[in-house]
Amino acid sequence: VGDKAFCTGGNTAEYSAYYSRRPNEYGEYMDLFNAMVDGILNCKKPTICRVNGMRVAGGQEIGMATDLTVTSDLAIFGQAGPKHGSAPDGGSTDFLPWMLNMEDAMYNCVSCETWSAYKMRAKNLVTKVVPVLKKEGEWVRNPLVRTDAYVDDGELVYGEPVAADQIKAARELMAQCSTDFSRLDAAVDELVWKFTNLFPHCLMKSIDGIRGKKKFFWDQFKLANRHWLAANMNHEAWLGFNAFDAKKTTGRDVIDFVRYRQLVAEGALFDDAFAEQVLAKPR
Repeated sequence: VGDKAFCTGGNTAEYSAYYSRRPNEYGEYMDLFNAMVDGILNCKKPTICRVNGMRVAGGQEIGMATDLTVTSDLAIFGQAGPKHGSAPDGGSTDFLPWMLNMEDAMYNCVSCETWSAYKMRAKNLVTKVVPVLKKEGEWVRNPLVRTDAYVDDGELVYGEPVAADQIKAARELMAQCSTDFSRLDAAVDELVWKFTNLFPHCLMKSIDGIRGKKKFFWDQFKLANRHWLAANMNHEAWLGFNAFDAKKTTGRDVIDFVRYRQLVAEGALFDDAFAEQVLAKPR
């Protein structure tokens, strides 16, 4: 996703190999993560998230802690926790209900779908979206996403994926394009210059006034969430992260959720034998 994306959210290989079944270690990891989020929320300068690629899971939580977001139109946004053994309690369960309406916040949080930059702009999660693809000197909007219409046959389509039969042509067009981040950089510079021409103390008082609402629930829940995330390393995170990390071996990045629910309903002991029944076998 984009030319520079190399990582998003937590390092699931590390979660699987080291942190699973080591809840105390993961708790200390979360202490550092929470301190980073606190650092963003307490920074006495405006914070801008410049997005290219993926802002998913922990990356989405860090991004929402910032004050404003400008993004490449190739970027995608979302959560992954409930699909892979965790909950987005590093900020998303606190920030999403402020930044989206409650219905969208709930669905975005638990569906584990990724939404396009244009869809997030339409829902006001980001400030500005700019194209980064160029063909023969002309800017090309992300061809994998609908930007040609807002409504089609009564359905809201702006920012939604193009139809399945259009994906191949869209990817072929992308392959013919070069990538140019000058408009993304210019959008950041524009915000910086706008802030430069404001009274600095009045600016930061205003920003901290808005941040206080984001911090309200974050500060209430971050410690309890830290302990739950640590304890969960002995539970569903152990299964979810191992399933994700073994994808190259098994061909699947998730557990057998139906079998998992059946075993839970039967009152089965959560042990290695349990795990063997829900984790995919090597190919």
